Amino acid sequence: MAVAKKIPYIIDKPMGFCPGCGHGVVIRLIAESLEELGQDNNIIFGIGVGCSSLLGGGLNADRQHCPHGRAGAVCTGMKRVNPENIIISYQGDGDAYSIGIGESTTAAYRNEHFTTIVINNTNYGMTGGQMSQTTLPGQKTSTTVGGRDCDITGFPMRFPEMIAHSFNPAYVARGSIANIKDIHQAKKFIKKAIEVQISGEGYSFVEILSPCPTNWHMSPIQAMKHIENVIKPYFPIGEFKLPKADT
Repeated sequence: MAVAKKIPYIIDKPMGFCPGCGHGVVIRLIAESLEELGQDNNIIFGIGVGCSSLLGGGLNADRQHCPHGRAGAVCTGMKRVNPENIIISYQGDGDAYSIGIGESTTAAYRNEHFTTIVINNTNYGMTGGQMSQTTLPGQKTSTTVGGRDCDITGFPMRFPEMIAHSFNPAYVARGSIANIKDIHQAKKFIKKAIEVQISGEGYSFVEILSPCPTNWHMSPIQAMKHIENVIKPYFPIGEFKLPKADT
């Protein structure tokens, strides 16, 4: 008989994400990784504004809700005054790449010693599904009803590739939760990012491709297939900068 896997200690109550949303899966992966590394009582989350804000209500852990887009700066301060703690910035693509692009790039540029996890669902999920920095070419949103025209708006941002190639962060990866294989791989990326922080090597960053059935106007199953067939070809998953131990 199958035995249900124990819920990590720091997840202490349900969170209010939409049905089929990927945030809950990613949070579970982060919590499991912290527990397996013995850091679940040594964590402080910097939480961005957006759907990510719902993270705080379901955690039995220290956390700081940050001003919009400023999680990178807040986490920099927290890590510098609490170097013994594991600091994780948890943000959406709008918070990290739009209003927070300055803070996000500066943290990577300076190789700050904390970890950032960004949920990329190609839209501003909390505020009604507007176009974000990661909205795909031709994608329809509430502000691109005819599809994103990149001649007018510019092209989607591939942030992991940008910081991996332009700066010198310790570890950069992009994962997906479109299927079981991807989920296991995403956990490996998240766990490695935390290990890099534990070792004191520098800035670690993981982007996760995640479904947004509500604003994509899809069922959860359709949303997962959409990641697999449409989003992953544009945002390839994998590791873009390896820690020194792996090189």
